[in-house]
Amino acid sequence: MSKYQRLWEELEKREGPSLALAFEEIEALAGVPLDHSFLQYKKELTAYGWQVKKISMKGQTVLFERTEGGTAK
Repeated sequence: MSKYQRLWEELEKREGPSLALAFEEIEALAGVPLDHSFLQYKKELTAYGWQVKKISMKGQTVLFERTEGGTAK
């Protein structure tokens, strides 16, 4: 089980073509601190219909975007 599994499952439930989350929100949803390993784990997200579009270190946010195969509910 991925350390970000809870976050992936939560994103899978979300509606819309994109979603921006603050680092703090990601940590709360995932139940683990956001760290450098997120860059490796983010590849798992495509299985849930999402991808990481942009990570803003300055804004402390991550922009998620639905993949072509993802379903915009």
